[in-house]
Amino acid sequence: MAEYLYIFDTTLRDGEQSAGCQLSTVEKIRIAKALEKLGVDVIEAGFPASSPGDFNSVVEVSKAVSESVVCALTRCNKDDIDLAVKALQFAKKKRIQTGIGTSDYHINYKFGTTRENILKTAVECTAYAKQFVDEVEFYCEDAGRTDNAFLAQIVEAVIKAGASIINIPDTTGYCLPEEFGAKIKYLKDNVKGIDNVLISVHCHNDLGMATALALAGVENGARQVECTINGVGERAGNTALEEICMILRCHSEVGVDTGIRTKYLVETSRLVSNLMNNPVQANKAIVGRNAFSHSSGIHQDGVIKNRETYEIINPKDVGADKSQLVLTARSGRAALKSRLRKLGIDVSNDINVDGIYAKFIRLADSNREITDNDIIAISGQDVKKVRPVTILRHNVSSALGEGAKAYLKLLIKGEEKEAEATGNGPVDASIKALKKLVGDKMTLQEFTIQSMNRGSDDIGKVYMQVLYNNNLYYGFGASSDIVLASLSAYIDAVNQFI
Repeated sequence: MAEYLYIFDTTLRDGEQSAGCQLSTVEKIRIAKALEKLGVDVIEAGFPASSPGDFNSVVEVSKAVSESVVCALTRCNKDDIDLAVKALQFAKKKRIQTGIGTSDYHINYKFGTTRENILKTAVECTAYAKQFVDEVEFYCEDAGRTDNAFLAQIVEAVIKAGASIINIPDTTGYCLPEEFGAKIKYLKDNVKGIDNVLISVHCHNDLGMATALALAGVENGARQVECTINGVGERAGNTALEEICMILRCHSEVGVDTGIRTKYLVETSRLVSNLMNNPVQANKAIVGRNAFSHSSGIHQDGVIKNRETYEIINPKDVGADKSQLVLTARSGRAALKSRLRKLGIDVSNDINVDGIYAKFIRLADSNREITDNDIIAISGQDVKKVRPVTILRHNVSSALGEGAKAYLKLLIKGEEKEAEATGNGPVDASIKALKKLVGDKMTLQEFTIQSMNRGSDDIGKVYMQVLYNNNLYYGFGASSDIVLASLSAYIDAVNQFI
């Protein structure tokens, strides 16, 4: 039976320290509830002493969360601890995390003091916090660059003072994985009482190794990982929650697993991305738009025959719905036939398919990515007959400071329909008009714009992800008119479920 790994999520604290990713209290509550639904064991709600806003956020998250432990961060400072105690007063399950820098870099340059004074402060503040809460977590900031013998000394001392969780951060992401794993093993072998506490690791991604560092810690005895959704965080970010959880789920031989309900990973990722206004990179592991997309002909052929030839994770296990075959000049006949079949176009005649494929390759070389409408056109079909929803007419007008008004005429399953709507901007107004015609039970989860070339004739590519009936659908549109590209992308997604 696998040993249990506690997931400590610090999206609301360390994650929010990402430049430009600040959250309101209401937004933090939404994320906290999503984290609880996801199965996170501990939610670090904030640093109460940092600002009145952060203090209030910890208070409100404490009220909103009932299953997860709510943690507040402090420095080794009694005033900080007093504020944390007050902020956590409504929490059903509470924890205070206090700590101090332990490396010589921090001791000499940040504090201008001695190891002896750091040790004394650590013990005093741990004992002080223990008076107020049962769970005290002590962090040794910059433990990755801390001398192991001194690190062991301070860990042993704070355990005696009442700490029940010991956090070993690689604050700068400096260590090599094997070096960090050896540090955890050193503590396991040299600290009295270490077997009676939970060892936690908190790793940063400055050298792109945060998840590898966390895994090395787990393999050497850590049983809590501090991480964030999408790997957001200070500088280059933190260990990504979705990555460490799926690594352990895929590699049962490690003998450790979490209580994370992985089917909510993509959903939670999108929520955090949207509220932080921080797009997830397309090739991000597990939750990126391209994580289960295939454009190479060899890969597409393999996936069509058996998904597991190129996918070690079932997309549905993380809430990604299904694999995507992206048609580009690298795609082969197998992917093209699969898409033609999906569109209801006859593929029984190989000669006909070969002719379509030749046209497809020529178009793909110039357009880079091919839409379903392109496929329908080069196959000699009428787009209006094959696609349930097509645009007949679209006009939009806007004035500075007055919002926008959109007129839209669609052909929906052979019937012409039209609507008008106003919105905050041209795209918003156009999508509202669309929803009047096809229904409003869709939610836009992702909206990404990319430029295909530069100049006055710039072509914009728009990717959208739409949630409908608990399933995610991807849409793509391209045009020199970015509003039309956006509307086309939304309709592309809609056409997949109408």
